[in-house]
Amino acid sequence: MWHVHGGWMEAFVRGRHEYLLPATPDGGAWGLGRGGRDWPATAQEVDLASLDPDTVDAVVLQRPEEISVVARTLGRRPGVDLPAVYLEHNTPKGDVPFTLHPLADQGAIPVVHVTHFNQLFWDAGSASTAVIEHGIPDPGRLYTGELEEMGVVVNEPVRRGRVTGTDLLPGFAGVGPLRVFGMGTEALPRELDLESLGLGNDRLRIAGDLPARQLHGQLARCRLYLHPLRWTSLGLALLEAMHLGMPVLALATTEAARAIPRGAGLVSNDVGELQRFAKRLLDDPEDAYAMGIVAREAALERYGLGKFHRAWDELLAGLPASRNTAASHNTAASRNTAASHDTRASHDTRASHDTERTHP
Repeated sequence: MWHVHGGWMEAFVRGRHEYLLPATPDGGAWGLGRGGRDWPATAQEVDLASLDPDTVDAVVLQRPEEISVVARTLGRRPGVDLPAVYLEHNTPKGDVPFTLHPLADQGAIPVVHVTHFNQLFWDAGSASTAVIEHGIPDPGRLYTGELEEMGVVVNEPVRRGRVTGTDLLPGFAGVGPLRVFGMGTEALPRELDLESLGLGNDRLRIAGDLPARQLHGQLARCRLYLHPLRWTSLGLALLEAMHLGMPVLALATTEAARAIPRGAGLVSNDVGELQRFAKRLLDDPEDAYAMGIVAREAALERYGLGKFHRAWDELLAGLPASRNTAASHNTAASRNTAASHDTRASHDTRASHDTERTHP
């Protein structure tokens, strides 16, 4: 499988399998390999063009165009000559709830969603679907809440705008200081222009894009975690904050209501209510501490690595065995035939499918 969504992969590659990650000298979307991450040795970088096709037991697809790439380079057709599953990370875009999934109406490759919300809102037609919820490597209970700040983790908040709830941040800055982590956050001060709203620069503190260990340590010092995103599968940073033992505030959109239990913070679409609750926690560290305990317990139970890996092991073991196993995988004819396979789906597998690498 390709290294597409690094946060999700942090959990997946810690299972009991060998994980073959295509790598190229220039990296990029089709050859990132390990991407310099501190992953187990079982996560191996491979040259897809020279990889022995018979060493591959299954493929986890994440973009429609990967179907033809695998068929062309390995000479084995996903869902026919090679057991395959399609992992869908994202919420649907466009004409929701009528958005047709790229692998809709085919029976060769099951589609796995990361949230029940996504399974409900994507139209997969007759395709087989399942849900395997996120798994999070436990960073430990690091929460101190010593800073009277709201921690926010968001990537590319200016470009993504309303999707990430960027327009809501000034309202929360009016309640208390924000400490914002993530890629592209350096553009936020100019975009929000808090001074024009009568707020000081101390209400927006940019921490930037940090390695996971540093992020966890600094985020855990904030009094609470704020999740203002309107439309995302389920931000991994939200689940990590819960693992850290932070109380969490989130919009009641997509999967947030399932992820955050009563007593762990507040889930609401009433922004004013969220702001008042944030003020309450900023003023009451003991209350925040107690809610963080509830949040951590819930996160460990639902999003622990053990549960995640057991679900994936069961799904992979249940994939149909390869058909046409007697066919040669090494001839040019085999590779050309495989490359034309479209899994009998009523969609264009060459189409681009945004894997939202900018999670959360």
